Amino acid sequence: MIQPEQLSFRQIRYFEAIADAGSFRRAADRLGVTQPTLTVQIAAMEKALGTTLFERQRNGVILTPVGRELLPRARRMAEELKSFFDQARGVSSDSVYRMGVTRTLGPYLLPRVLPQLHRRFENLRLYVRESTPAQLGAELKSAVHDVVLTTLPLQGDELEIAPLFREPVKLAVPLEHPLASKSSVTGADLVGESVLTIDEQHLYHKQVSDLCESLGATVNRDFEGTSLDTLRQMVVMGMGISFLPALYVASEIGESDTPRITDVQGVTMSRDHALAWRRRSPSRVNFRQLADAIRDVVKVDLAGEVTLI
Repeated sequence: MIQPEQLSFRQIRYFEAIADAGSFRRAADRLGVTQPTLTVQIAAMEKALGTTLFERQRNGVILTPVGRELLPRARRMAEELKSFFDQARGVSSDSVYRMGVTRTLGPYLLPRVLPQLHRRFENLRLYVRESTPAQLGAELKSAVHDVVLTTLPLQGDELEIAPLFREPVKLAVPLEHPLASKSSVTGADLVGESVLTIDEQHLYHKQVSDLCESLGATVNRDFEGTSLDTLRQMVVMGMGISFLPALYVASEIGESDTPRITDVQGVTMSRDHALAWRRRSPSRVNFRQLADAIRDVVKVDLAGEVTLI
C-alpha cells in the first residue's frame, strides 16, 4: 500500500514540469536543477506509486495513460501548496502567478499596465503565456494557469470572472480604397464589403464575423491573417478592409503607416475583456485585488481609449 509520506511535493512539481516541457532536459533547464536529479526523483515517485508515468521516446517523453489521469490532480495539489503560502503572504508579498493572456490583447495591454502594477505590488511576479481564448478557459480550469486575462465571453460555473474594460474596434482601410476618401464612414457604406480577418482559432475571428453579419458585410475566407500584424499588412497591401482593436492601433500603428483608421459612424463596435480565476482558488482574494488594480490603471492611463465595465 502506498503511504502519502512516500511522495513529496517536490516530486509532484517535477512531474508537472516534465509533463509541460515534454522532456527531462527541458524541464531541468526550466527548474534550474540537473537532469539526473529529475530522473532520480521521478523514478522514486513511480516506484512509490507502483506505475509508470512517462513513456520515454527518442526526442523526449509523453505521459502514459495513468500519467494523463494523474496530471490534473498533481496540478491541483501543487497549486494548493503554492496558494497556501500566497494567501499567508498576501498579493503584496513575493507571489508568483502563471497568467494566461489572449494573443490579440496581452501584447498591447500588458506593457502599458505592468509597470504600474509592479509599483503597486512591488514583489508580484507574473509568468505570462499567450494562448487563444478557448485554450485559456480550458487551461485555467485544469490549473495550467492561475489567472487569465482574456476576451469575453468566458464560460464556466467554476470560474470567477471580473469584467475590466470595453475596447472599441476600429475600421482599417487601404488608402486606395474608395472608403478612404470619405470624411466619415457609416454602416451603410460597409454593406456588401469583403472584410479580412484572422483565422478561426482566434475568438476575434468570430467577433469580426458577427460584426460583419450585423453590418451586411462578408468575411473574406480566401485570405486570413495569422495575427493582427499580418492582418494590418494585408490591409496596407490593398488586399481589403478590416477591423482592428483600439489597443492594437494605439500600440502598433504610427503616423508612417498607410492604412486609414476610422470609426464607423452610428455603429458601436467593441469587445469586452476580463480577468478570471478558479472560484475555489485560495488566491482568489489576491486576484480580486489584481483586477481592481488593473481597472485603476486603465481608468487613468488608458482614458479615452477604452472604458471600464
